[in-house]
Amino acid sequence: MDERYNPQEIEAEIQQRWERDATFRALEDDPREKYYCLSMFPYPSGRLHMGHVRNYTIGDVISRYQRMQGKNVLQPMGWDAFGLPAENAAIKHKVPPARWTLENIEYMRGQLKRLGFGYDWGRELATCDPDYYRWEQWFFIKLYEKGLVYKKTAVVNWDPVDQTVLANEQVIDGKGWRSGAPVERREIPQWFLKITDYAQQLLDDLDQLDGWPEQVRIMQRNWIGRSEGVELQFGVEGEAQPLTVYTTRPDTLMGVSYVAVAAQHPLAKQAAADNPELRAFIEDCAHTKVAEADMATLEKKGVDTGLRAVHPVTGETVPVWAANFVLMEYGSGAVMAVPAHDQRDWEFAQQYGLPVKQVIFPASDGQQADVSQAAFTEKGVLRNSGEFDGLSSEQAFDAIAGWLEKQGKGRRTVNFRLRDWGVSRQRYWGCPIPMINCPSCGSVPVPEDSLPVELPRDVVIEGSGSPLKSDRGFIDVDCPRCGGRAERETDTFDTFFESSWYYARYTCPDANDRMLDERVDHWLPVDQYVGGIEHAVLHLLYARFFNKLMRDLGLVKHDEPFTRLLTQGMVNKDGSKMSKSRGNTVDPQSLIDQYGADTVRLFMMFAAPPEQSLEWSDSGVEGASRFLNRLWKAVHRHVAEGPAPALSRDAMDASQKAFRFKLHDTIRKVGDDVGRRYTFNTAIAANMELLNEIGRFDDTSPNGRALVHEALEASVLMLSPIVPHIAQKLWEGLGHDEAIVDCRWPEADPDALVQDSVQLIVQVNGKVRGRIEVAADADQDSIVASALAEPNVQRFVEGKTLRKKIVVPGRLVNLVVA
Repeated sequence: MDERYNPQEIEAEIQQRWERDATFRALEDDPREKYYCLSMFPYPSGRLHMGHVRNYTIGDVISRYQRMQGKNVLQPMGWDAFGLPAENAAIKHKVPPARWTLENIEYMRGQLKRLGFGYDWGRELATCDPDYYRWEQWFFIKLYEKGLVYKKTAVVNWDPVDQTVLANEQVIDGKGWRSGAPVERREIPQWFLKITDYAQQLLDDLDQLDGWPEQVRIMQRNWIGRSEGVELQFGVEGEAQPLTVYTTRPDTLMGVSYVAVAAQHPLAKQAAADNPELRAFIEDCAHTKVAEADMATLEKKGVDTGLRAVHPVTGETVPVWAANFVLMEYGSGAVMAVPAHDQRDWEFAQQYGLPVKQVIFPASDGQQADVSQAAFTEKGVLRNSGEFDGLSSEQAFDAIAGWLEKQGKGRRTVNFRLRDWGVSRQRYWGCPIPMINCPSCGSVPVPEDSLPVELPRDVVIEGSGSPLKSDRGFIDVDCPRCGGRAERETDTFDTFFESSWYYARYTCPDANDRMLDERVDHWLPVDQYVGGIEHAVLHLLYARFFNKLMRDLGLVKHDEPFTRLLTQGMVNKDGSKMSKSRGNTVDPQSLIDQYGADTVRLFMMFAAPPEQSLEWSDSGVEGASRFLNRLWKAVHRHVAEGPAPALSRDAMDASQKAFRFKLHDTIRKVGDDVGRRYTFNTAIAANMELLNEIGRFDDTSPNGRALVHEALEASVLMLSPIVPHIAQKLWEGLGHDEAIVDCRWPEADPDALVQDSVQLIVQVNGKVRGRIEVAADADQDSIVASALAEPNVQRFVEGKTLRKKIVVPGRLVNLVVA
């Protein structure tokens, strides 16, 4: 064994050995219990960043630990390869997106291998590969045939320069984030998946996910947003069709003082023909980003349409206002406004001088509700509500809903905040939507034997719109149904489409004749999924949705894709998230070159618990490197002294028993930290303490050397999932031929954890005044007697009356004196 630790040389050797031996290839015919560990796959942006390193190190540590538990572990890796960044790079570097993407994959694959991650590279996939996306095209067609896909006109953020739809996050101060052009609210045809058909299932099945963080489950519940309420109609004077609104508070119906509609509502557009102010307002709203998340902070604006709505109970008329806080794409695009009992409605009413009519009053006499100062939003007792006066809010819900149903003016209904998923993107670098638009037949699916619809790769992107829109070689096609001239769909899928099923394809990436084969049910569900909290709603919800769709098509058997979920925190530097724009990034490659991959992995796992943010520290990296060098020297020093004899347990003295207790207590603690709690930082800290204990254990007797050998072996085994390269070399240095990745995790010896004596803290009136050592089986009286005999304790009890004696077995004695 070399005296000097050389990480670069060791890591290259061990990684070559893993590759040669196909160490991490997972096979279905392995009789061991399966364990599928998956980290969210990366976008191939060109270079790994520290967030990647942290994410993938966590997944690799879990995978290696589970392998040491005797399980057949699958840990795959691939590439979320479609998306807008490749188009931006294509414009900037004047290269096709495909070339840029594939070159990045090549480089990043090398980085992942250099970090020693134990992936089954035989299952690698890239979502831009036609062999991958042909199956999502097939899947889309199957959903279309089942009636779960439809096309409709939807309001979107449209960049008139880039000729594309923008997400709300890409609209900054009303302008496109890339072009800087004023964004328009435009209605264009879009393809949708009926995720709302699965809203109740998605909500109910959250109860199955007890291995997920509660925070994520709450976020999904809120996003799905189930509510029970009443859908009712307000007539509109001079109009044949009524306005339909939904409310969860029918008890407030008698307090309606106006109705608000979206600026894009047909009634608002109709009224604008004779109303220049309203026309200008609608135009202004067309250039404003409006997402539901912005509603709370949005400055409330509106214009009276001049129309009057008829109250369904009283027959009185109230004004209809066009308001910027109502979204056309949510519900019917109209809401009933009750300023006395809804703060948003109250603020709007104050701004425009609209009536505030209180109809709900506090149920308790001591509570006040001054609606001149703010809305009273709690439930209570009805007044000013005609025949419903005196009812509680709960009673009024049923009474008013029943009245409306009898009159044919409303019905009870369950509503969801969740909206159907618009999957169309007017961009090039994505999976083509497999539909053909025929002037005679309408939308027609591409025949199965014509899949995949391949994305043309030799293209030049000039920055204005998708090149597919003008590629007649791609567009022009015969209709599969009537044979007439038709056009191929030029929109591509939202990239969440690809990432919603990749976890299943990893189980059978070479299934050429079907989307998934029988192997999927061997591996799924994923036992442990690792990724960022930022994916709590969209990706994780869509993946759950896809899993249920695949189940209902007979492709998988289970209800949920991920049994356990770990959401790791961000990597920060100087108090803020690492990012190129802030100039505070750290290049993983330079650190690997300087210190080795094991040091980087060790620091990442030691700096913070995985679910918390990690603050970058150069000194912390240096400290991790020093620890590995100390560990190497400790093993080298021990090995240099010659083979260690076998341990004679019956001949151990008190200090040897104490040392062995410390060792096996560490094994017990680290096993729990790594296997159950995922607190890798405390597992590392415990091994650091153990190494210190080894250094202090100055015993060169045969039993002493045997105990040091046992401790070093256990420490190397416990650290091997975190620092696998150095662990393999140290394991060999300690006299072993086998791969440490195939060794069993060390188990704590119950006999070693039985102590002849224990040390107890002694407190006097709650303050620590001494420590005593007593027999492990000492009774309370003898423990108290020993505590009172301790010299320093005597100073604080002398001349005082002992009022109370509290003994916490194995921990402390508290003497209460006066």
